[in-house]
Amino acid sequence: MGEEVWTVKRVLEWTGGFFARKSVDTPRLSAEILLGHVLGCARINLYTDYERPLEAEQLAAFKALVQRAVEGEPIAYLVGKAHFFNLEISVTRDVLIPRPDTETLVENAIQACRHTVGLETPRILDLCTGSGCIAAAFAANLKSATVLATDISPAACEVARANIERLGLADRVVIACGDLWEPLSRLTDPRPLDLILSNPPYIPSGRIESLDRSVRDFEPRLALDGGADGLDIHRRILADLPARLRPGGLAFLEIQFDQGEQVLALAGAVEGLEEPRVVRDFAGNDRVLKVRRA
Repeated sequence: MGEEVWTVKRVLEWTGGFFARKSVDTPRLSAEILLGHVLGCARINLYTDYERPLEAEQLAAFKALVQRAVEGEPIAYLVGKAHFFNLEISVTRDVLIPRPDTETLVENAIQACRHTVGLETPRILDLCTGSGCIAAAFAANLKSATVLATDISPAACEVARANIERLGLADRVVIACGDLWEPLSRLTDPRPLDLILSNPPYIPSGRIESLDRSVRDFEPRLALDGGADGLDIHRRILADLPARLRPGGLAFLEIQFDQGEQVLALAGAVEGLEEPRVVRDFAGNDRVLKVRRA
């Protein structure tokens, strides 16, 4: 980009092509998100201001973001937000970026609550909450739900807490820092839970280095690394579900696309759990383990 005038239209066209050549995901969309962020406007407004020239400071800020994007830094981290279940979720490099695949877990869990007797006003635990996107989506779409969301990372808990407060959900969602079940020891209500949700780390340790650099080099390893076969945290959660869920309560755990048979076997071996099944995502891949407390 030289000294000549760069309009919104020209910037978008050039950047979209540049991102495509550099293999940045969704090149045109990524260009629009970055430019809207720099100009402080919604993406739709870019098209009503197509001939608007960028000021020198705006162009410099945009160029810096473009360079970081082609170096692999995710667009969500560059603008500090992502969209999940029609909510705007703030993100930092302390939390995993919310992904559409995880909406499968939320959608199926919400439908279960709406169509299962006894789950009309569910008490929910969201383990490994990260940004708080699952807890936020659930509370925003099921007004009768109350949620305790936990994470072992204090930095992640701060991000989640900020999201819950900004979305006006703090009256029904509590964020607590601790390792899986540990925050439950601080609850004043000892009753078993109706629903347990989790998107735990599930990438096998040996595959971390082969991940796309936008994931490997930028997203928190703590939220990715699931141990030798990717299922260390799933085993810990499954083993304690019978003690944590009320009879008839449900759990939904996100998995990697190739872990379906393994998690069905793990769940089937836990006394007190029944009806394990794997739910597929919108792309037809195994994505969520659903299991019931006997």
